[in-house]
Amino acid sequence: MTPRPSANSLLRLTDAVRPASGDSAWPTEGYRLDTYRGRRPGLCIPALAAAVSRERLFDLFLELLGPLGEVVDVVLETSHGSAGDRHRDLRRSHIDRPVLASYLCDYEDLLLNDGCTGVAVIATGRPMEVQFDEHKLLVCYARNLKPFRRILRAAGVPRRPGLRLISEGAHLHHSRPAYVRQFRDLALRLGVGESVRKVTG
Repeated sequence: MTPRPSANSLLRLTDAVRPASGDSAWPTEGYRLDTYRGRRPGLCIPALAAAVSRERLFDLFLELLGPLGEVVDVVLETSHGSAGDRHRDLRRSHIDRPVLASYLCDYEDLLLNDGCTGVAVIATGRPMEVQFDEHKLLVCYARNLKPFRRILRAAGVPRRPGLRLISEGAHLHHSRPAYVRQFRDLALRLGVGESVRKVTG
């Protein structure tokens, strides 16, 4: 039996996703290092996946955008009205990062609590990406992950090599009609269109 983590390491989830009943694993705050291997031959990018408690999740996401530079691309991800794990990606190229952050702050509740909305922010001209996915995990892709690790360490998020992510077990996503409307509003604000390939595409 897996020992129960200490109280200060337990992950406080948003409303977006929950472990399915009968899952005995306790969600835990922390991050782990991985390697992303894509569908394209030879695509292999170092990755970092972090689970962060709800009260500081959004602010930490915004901090992780810093290493991407001042001008970025953004992809909104939606599975509203989709079956299974299928989702659509909508992209806006070349937006000032502070402007993007301002738009995202206006829709903080949507991004935190809708289990059918995700966002990926991509550096221009470099293979670097930060995802805030539908499971409310923070995933960073970069040849050099040190800047992202420093941000997590400063925030007190520990490295846990064996970290089990909520997406890897049985889980349930939550959404509501109001979030569908808010997603459309955010997409209009950003001026997104059908996506081209992401770093991890």
